[in-house]
Amino acid sequence: MRGQTGTPRLLRTMNERLLLDRLREHGPASRGDLAKETGLSKPTVSSALASLEEAGLVLMVGAMGGRPGPTTAIYDMNAQAGHVAGVDIGRDWIRVAVADLRGELIARQDARNTARSAADLVRRVRRLADRAAAEAGLAWSAVTYAVVGSPGVLNAATGSLDFAQNLPGWGRPGLVDRLRAALEIDLAIENDVNLAAVGEFAMGAGRGRRDFVFVSVGTGVGMGIVLDGKLYVGARGAAGEVSFVPTPDSVVSTQDSRERGMTEAVTGAAGVAAAAREAGMTVGSAREVFEAAAEGDPTASAIVAAEGRRIGSLVTAVTAILDPEVVVLGGGVGRNLDMLGVAISGRVKELGPLRPEVVASTLGDSGVLQGAITRALEVARDRLFSLRTG
Repeated sequence: MRGQTGTPRLLRTMNERLLLDRLREHGPASRGDLAKETGLSKPTVSSALASLEEAGLVLMVGAMGGRPGPTTAIYDMNAQAGHVAGVDIGRDWIRVAVADLRGELIARQDARNTARSAADLVRRVRRLADRAAAEAGLAWSAVTYAVVGSPGVLNAATGSLDFAQNLPGWGRPGLVDRLRAALEIDLAIENDVNLAAVGEFAMGAGRGRRDFVFVSVGTGVGMGIVLDGKLYVGARGAAGEVSFVPTPDSVVSTQDSRERGMTEAVTGAAGVAAAAREAGMTVGSAREVFEAAAEGDPTASAIVAAEGRRIGSLVTAVTAILDPEVVVLGGGVGRNLDMLGVAISGRVKELGPLRPEVVASTLGDSGVLQGAITRALEVARDRLFSLRTG
């Protein structure tokens, strides 16, 4: 903000933002407490709180008496001054959550994804969004900002999502514009695994870690990377597309390796189920394989062990390049660390001296939603603060 440094208006803005962030992060406080914690004078605090209260961003939530002198007013941020939404569009499920400005979830709706086309899927997302907003006591149009998590990487030039082969028609040009038009609010679209990494960083197994990776193994295989506390997406947004990491597995067809990636073709849920069927099991999904292994089926146990070794190879490759503090495993397959852990660690030891810490996701199927809410809040808070004088 060239030419404005030190101006009264800029200083007032900085002071207001400082107080608002303090209330958001630490909760209700008196003017005296805020002055002591921020180093601002009491008159400055009073003036800033009055401005924020007039804008609807701060509320007086109580009073404290019983001490000499006048009653002390207690202030807090107005968490209901705006709302954000997170949307998780996956191959099997669609999930929508609505949160207040403190990040507290106040509504969530989940539905099976049975869409047969991209257009059908867009319609279903909007219906679920309306249901989530209604549960929160809002109209969907009242949501300040939303972030949508989806497989693939947004291609700004074509308006499509590249590498989204697990959703029907999702890679067609113009898809993003249709989704924006259907939802009718301001939003961003981000890779779902990247958002899950953000969620783990904010609320899950990556909390307090400056450098970690989230590896998702489920319908697809992907990775979200957090470096120095920030999400890293690469030059074209494709960092973490580990589904395309080469594998020596000879069962991968050329078609599969081009469309899905060699690692995803054998390590993803479909690859696990296919390996089980080739071994003589009658199963329709990877979940059935893990359930059979948990019950002691020797064939299923061997399939699970082989899957763990493949994941161990991937973890070793990732560790050799990024050296993360921890590798967080998630996804429908990856979260079964109790069954995969021995094979993973055994394969890691075979491949060299690197010994990454591997832990299971603590957010389960909420990771993408939590990450989407976190990202949406960053935008919504800035936006509402900037509009406070309006």
